[in-house]
Amino acid sequence: MAKNLGFKEILAIAIGGMVGGGIFTILGISVSMIGALAPFAIALGGVVAWFAAYSYVKLGLYYKDEGATYAFFKRTYPNSHMAASFIGWYTIFGYISTLALYAYTFSSYGISGFAFGDSELIRKIVAIGIIWLFTFINIWSVKGMGKIEDIMVYIKLVILLIISLALIFFAKTDINTFSSMIIKDFHTTPIMSILIVSSVTFVAYEGFQLVINAVNEMEKPNINIPKAIYSAIFLVALIYFIIALSAVLAIPAEDLIRNKEYALASGANDIMGNFGSNLVVFGAILATSSAINGTLFGSSRQMARIADDGYLPSIISKRKGSIPKMAIIAMATIASLLIGIGGLRLILEFGSITFLLVSLLMAIANFKIRVKTDSSNIITIISIIGLLLGTILILYYEYIFNLQQLIFILILYIVLSIGAWGYGKINIKLLK
Repeated sequence: MAKNLGFKEILAIAIGGMVGGGIFTILGISVSMIGALAPFAIALGGVVAWFAAYSYVKLGLYYKDEGATYAFFKRTYPNSHMAASFIGWYTIFGYISTLALYAYTFSSYGISGFAFGDSELIRKIVAIGIIWLFTFINIWSVKGMGKIEDIMVYIKLVILLIISLALIFFAKTDINTFSSMIIKDFHTTPIMSILIVSSVTFVAYEGFQLVINAVNEMEKPNINIPKAIYSAIFLVALIYFIIALSAVLAIPAEDLIRNKEYALASGANDIMGNFGSNLVVFGAILATSSAINGTLFGSSRQMARIADDGYLPSIISKRKGSIPKMAIIAMATIASLLIGIGGLRLILEFGSITFLLVSLLMAIANFKIRVKTDSSNIITIISIIGLLLGTILILYYEYIFNLQQLIFILILYIVLSIGAWGYGKINIKLLK
C-alpha cells in the first residue's frame, strides 16, 4: 500500500479535524457561563483532550489498525461482539453528525454576504454541495486530499492568528481591566461551571483521532502518530486560547452571547470594517472545509473497517485501492440527509457526548492492556477520572439547560442501538 501521507499531511488532518468551526460556536456559550474565565476554561479543555489522546496514541501504536476507536475496543475485548457493534455505530454516527454540522456552518458563512443569505433552502443546498465536493476529492486521490488539506489548514491558521492579533491590538479592554475581570469572575464563578465549560469545549478538540485512521497510508507511524497528535492538540489549544482571549478583550460579552458563531465576524467588522468581517468569514470557510475533508478521510476508513467485520452492510467495505470509496459515499449521503432534515445542533450535542464517552472507553481499554502498550498507570488513571467527570458534567449541563435536547439524544441512542443490536446478532450467528 502506497505511503502517501507524511508528517505535514498527518498534522494537517489532526488540526483540520479539530479546528472545524467549534471555536466559533463555543465562545458565546463559554462567556455566558463564566465570563472572562472563558479562555482559560477552553484551554483546560485542551488538557482533557491531551489525556484522552494519550490512550489513543498508545493503542494506535500497539494495534496499528485503521479502525481506531472501534477496532481498539474490539481487539482489547475480543469476545464482546455486541459491545463492539454498539461502539462502531455510535462513533460513526457521531462523525457523520459533526460532518453535517461542519457543512452547515460552512454554508452559513459562505452565503452570509449575499442577498439570499437568510434562505434556509439555499443554505442546505450549499452545505450538501460542499460535502459532495470533498467526497469526490477523497475518492480521487489520497495524496491529492493530503495536499489540499495542507493548504487549507495552514492558511486558516495564519488567518485566525491575524484576526486574533488585530482584535488584541485594537481592543478597548486593557490588561489591568481584564485582570480585574478575571479576579472578579474567579471569585463569583463556581468551579463546577468552569469544569462544565471545559467539558462542553471538548467537542472543539474532537478530531485528533482521525490521524490513526490513516495508519495504513502514512509514513513512519511509530513516529508520526504521537508527534502529530500531541503537536496538533498543543497548537489547537494555543490557537483557541488566543482567539478566545482576543474575543473577550475586544468584543462586549453581550455581543459574544447574542451573536453566537458570528460574534468574531461582528467584532472584527466593528474594529476593521468589512475587511475584518470578510477575513473571519474566509477563515471560517477554510476551517469548516478542512474539517469536512479530514473527517471524511479518517472516519470513512473506520466505517469500512466496521463493515469488514460484518457490523455494517458489506457493500460499505468496498475499496478502490486503499480508498474506501463506498464508505465515503455512505457518509456523504447520510450527512446530506441530516442536513435536509435539519436540527443539526441537537445532533452535535450527541457528538459531544459520544466522543467523550468513547474516549473514556478507550482509556479503560488502554488500562486493561497497559503493560502491552507500555502506558503509565498514573496518566491512564487520571485520563479515566477526567473523562468520566467530563461525561457526567456534560450530561448534567444538558439536563439543566437542554432537557428536551437530552431526551432527543437518548432517543437517538435507542434508534442506533437497535441497528447495532441487529447487526451484532447477525455477526454472532455467522461466527458460530
